[in-house]
Amino acid sequence: MNILRLFTPAIGLSLCISTAAGAEEVQMPPRNLLLEKTVELPSNRINAKVVRVSFAKGFKTPLHTHEGPGPRYVVKGKVRVEEGGQINTYGPGEVFWESGQWMSVENVGDEEAVMIIFELAKPN
Repeated sequence: MNILRLFTPAIGLSLCISTAAGAEEVQMPPRNLLLEKTVELPSNRINAKVVRVSFAKGFKTPLHTHEGPGPRYVVKGKVRVEEGGQINTYGPGEVFWESGQWMSVENVGDEEAVMIIFELAKPN
């Protein structure tokens, strides 16, 4: 398939693609930008990781760091994040940027909390 054009009408994103039968328009679902951040990468080669982590109700991590910074996406529950002297609380669908400083996370909701960690680190 070859993409012929890409445009964003008021109601969503559409693609006009060519197929063996000819050109057809495909309606794509709406996109919501959750986080945008310009970052300086630690090197030209990056070890990109995507990790799913679950926190039992009431669980709090000890102070810790990660190999690299990156966005963190809360899938389920409510978490309190302490990092760099700041405390913030996030719920489902919210994204925050973890800088790689010492931090802790506490599940402050009434159920299990689930997060997706996107980590950008130097290769081992």
